[in-house]
Parts: sequence; C-alpha cells; structure tokens
Amino acid sequence: MRLVSIASGSSGNCTYIGSEHTHILVDAGISNKRIEQGLNEIGIKSSEIDAVVITHEHSDHIRALGVLARRRGLPIYGTQETLEEITAASSLGEIDPALLHAVLPDVEFSIGDLTLLPFSIDHDAANPVAYRVRNGRTQVAVATDMGHYDQYVIDHLQGLDAILLEANHDVHMLQAGPYPYFLKQRILGDHGHLSNENAGRLLNCLLHDHLRYVLLGHLSKENNYEALAYETVRLEIDQGDTPYHASDFSISVAGRDRVSQIINL
Repeated sequence: MRLVSIASGSSGNCTYIGSEHTHILVDAGISNKRIEQGLNEIGIKSSEIDAVVITHEHSDHIRALGVLARRRGLPIYGTQETLEEITAASSLGEIDPALLHAVLPDVEFSIGDLTLLPFSIDHDAANPVAYRVRNGRTQVAVATDMGHYDQYVIDHLQGLDAILLEANHDVHMLQAGPYPYFLKQRILGDHGHLSNENAGRLLNCLLHDHLRYVLLGHLSKENNYEALAYETVRLEIDQGDTPYHASDFSISVAGRDRVSQIINL
C-alpha cells in the first residue's frame, strides 16, 4: 500500500492512495495537469486511477473534478450533500450523474481491494468527511479541514500505520497576520482548521508502536511555514503525556507545490 501527497495546502489538495491493484485519489483540488505530473513522478499513469473520493466541496478539493469526470469517466465518491454541491458548481462544468456515488459517514465501502471508511469532521461545508483506508492489515487515513477534534475523531484514527494530518496554521501568525477578523475567527473556530499545536495534541492521542509515518498537510501559505509546523508538532509529542518521542516516527511535511515522499507500507 502506498500513500503520497501530490499537493497539500490552502491552495489545493490531492492525495494518492493505492495498492498493487487499486489506485484512488482523495480530493482533486489542483489542475488535471498537475495531478498527471504528480502521478507520473510516482510511476502511476492517470489512466490507472480507479476513482476519486471527495472530503468536501470547497474549491481547493474539487478543482479538477470536471475534467477528470469528462476525460477519464472516473467515479466520484462523496456524501450526498457534497455531491449536490459539486453538481451545482458551475466552475466544474457538466458531470455525468452516473459517475456520482453517495457515501455515508461510518459506513464502509470498497473500491477494488481498498476498503474505505468515511467519518464526519467539523468544517464549514455541507457534510464533510475524512477517510480511513484499509488494504489487508494496513491502514492509513487522510484527515484535514477539521475545526477541532473530539473522542469520535480520535476513535476513528486509532491503529493506523500512516496518517496525513492537518497542521494548518500557527495561532500567533494567524492572529497577527493580515486576514480580516471574520476570516481569522472562521479558521480558529470549531468548523475551521487545526493549528500546529492541536495537530500535535491529536497525534498524542493516536501514537502506538506500529504507527510509522506522519505526514503534516494543508498548511496555510500565509499563516504557517513548514519548519514551524514540523517543530511545533514534534515539541507537542515530546512534551506530551505518552511514552513516545517524535524521533520514534517518521514525521514530514507535505508541500504545497511538490510531491511528498512515497510512503510504502
């Protein structure tokens, strides 16, 4: 099983997850050209992609959907409310309704030999979800765009081998930055985004002996930078009330404009 971030950030998100036989994208919030280039870098042809699963309908997660649907005829999975928003998005053009497949939070579904479990997250979208993906005994998750986390989220992220987790902003940078007050409140609110500190605190609830890779993603261009996210999360782990240290795991940052390391599991 492989997990790779093709792009991750406030300007666009797309993650590849695949086995030997099945290849999917989680979100398609960058151009089709960039998706193809990213897939080529990891030795996957765009024609090999079996489906796209969508977390929510914001443009930085769906930008290429129309092109992928019309050129490739790719099935698109998302909650019913998300699919309705996608259908209504004029920027995507016409999408064949037969390609749209509704999923329910907490109900597993399969694409090839991958088993996916969507679960609800708190974000200012119609009915957003994160995804946990299983192939055999190997399990990964993509969890971004979460205003906060609770025991429900913690429970759904237990026992993973790898995770792409949001570390969107540094609270002090955001508060002192140029964003208008209403936008700062949205990001900091319960339906906004996880800060670096909260990403580290959430990780402290998830650490176990078999978690091997942590990929920090969805960094804000204006209110964060890679070294700060990385060091803040590591500090939270090292100071957390667990027997683990940040050095016990591979922790890296998913770039906005570059393909991440290939996580092989």
